[in-house]
Amino acid sequence: MSFRKVVRQSKFRHVFGQPVKNEQCYEDIRVSRVTWDSTFCAVNPKFLAIIVEASGGGAFMVLPLSKTGRIDKSYPTVCGHTGPVLDIDWCPHNDEVIASGSEDCTVMVWQIPENGLVAPLTEPVVVLEGHSKRVGIVTWHPTARNVLLSAGCDNVVLIWNVGTAEELYRLDALHPDLIYNISWNRNGSLFCSACKDKSVRIIDPRRGTLVAEREKAHEGARPMRAIFLGNGKVFTTGFSRMSERQLALWDPENLEEPMALQELDSSNGALLPFYDPDTNVIYVCGKGDSSIRYFEITAEPPYIHFLNTFTSKEPQRGMGRMPKRGLDVSKCEIARFYKLHERKCEPIIMTVPRKSDLFQDDLYPDTAGPEAALEAEEWVSGQDAEPLLISLREAYVPSKQRDLKVSRKNVLHDSRAASAPVPGASTPASTTTPVSTPSSSGTSSSSSSSGLAGAGDSGKLEEVTRELRLLRTLVKEQGERIARLEEQLGRMENGDV
Repeated sequence: MSFRKVVRQSKFRHVFGQPVKNEQCYEDIRVSRVTWDSTFCAVNPKFLAIIVEASGGGAFMVLPLSKTGRIDKSYPTVCGHTGPVLDIDWCPHNDEVIASGSEDCTVMVWQIPENGLVAPLTEPVVVLEGHSKRVGIVTWHPTARNVLLSAGCDNVVLIWNVGTAEELYRLDALHPDLIYNISWNRNGSLFCSACKDKSVRIIDPRRGTLVAEREKAHEGARPMRAIFLGNGKVFTTGFSRMSERQLALWDPENLEEPMALQELDSSNGALLPFYDPDTNVIYVCGKGDSSIRYFEITAEPPYIHFLNTFTSKEPQRGMGRMPKRGLDVSKCEIARFYKLHERKCEPIIMTVPRKSDLFQDDLYPDTAGPEAALEAEEWVSGQDAEPLLISLREAYVPSKQRDLKVSRKNVLHDSRAASAPVPGASTPASTTTPVSTPSSSGTSSSSSSSGLAGAGDSGKLEEVTRELRLLRTLVKEQGERIARLEEQLGRMENGDV
């Protein structure tokens, strides 16, 4: 008798979301009320940043992850902008550097002290001025150090070298209307954008050319989003002509028809997609919704597979997601979201239920680490590189931070050139500001690895002991099962059954 496979096999089928306890939330935060479809929140393994209400300018709060509970009203903020802050993004190659875009038409890059703020931060490391209208999008290059993209309501995309405060590329003829969002591909050679003219565009920033374009990707008039997936495909969220929310998957080689199109519901909040390239799971959060839906993307039809929905009572004002290297792998945590309420931030943990205490290799393939694969000049010269991967098997210890000199010259000095005095150079000609960035020096990495050696041995012994205990239990269970089957077989042979 043959059984038809009814349920698709997936290790993420039983992923469930769970909010943390009240004492682990961040309370009494006045989340920004500005009308802009941004996430209002950015997280990394050290800090949580939230755009907040501010009188007489724009501000955002930066909290160490451990500072849970009620946040005092006098807690210092980052408050150098003269207009409301619209978007923030942590540098993927330095957990203490964050960029912000504002209604005051500027982009600012900030250095957060290692232990968090003790006084209001008003002086940015770099101010990037080039937009003529408010700046609603800032996003760092995934693999090149100090390369930052900004997009404003002037329909212009600018790419900056933060290390020299210079404008690398200006793309001002590709978008005829407001840009809703921008997403880099895995190696940062292309980016895709969603625009108010209902088109999704794939753009080569170094050549300033349009690689592909799909008009009316979603026919509704409400905001849409487009993100690159790890395999080069493009995932979009938007609205149909009847104002139903939609998800779609596109092949950049052929944008005539979507590979998959799904309709969700008739709510009117913009859908914010968060993609995990390690698991190929997309989490979709609607602004004003009280739920997070998650889908698995596969190589075979129907490509987009609904997994489950996390539902809570309160609607979300914004959402931040922790990078993979900040998750607790011992609890099989595959994603952690920071949900913004009106007056608080609530972490939500996504977990795959597993009985074993061992490290789950299938859930945690090597993931993008905090080291940059390229320098800014190398990327500008035409080089591309995939992200440098790290293993999550042991808690990753980043190498020591070094000072990078931010110079107004057109050359980004490396650490050796920056630390060595230049004969005959006058001090005012190269005014420098220190920014701390991850070092790749051999000394620091060797010292950290030797420090881990003792911990690694004891950890390995514990892991082997646990595995042996597990195997003994399995052997015992199999033995009992064999005995039962033999007994059943004997009864059948004797004609008892």
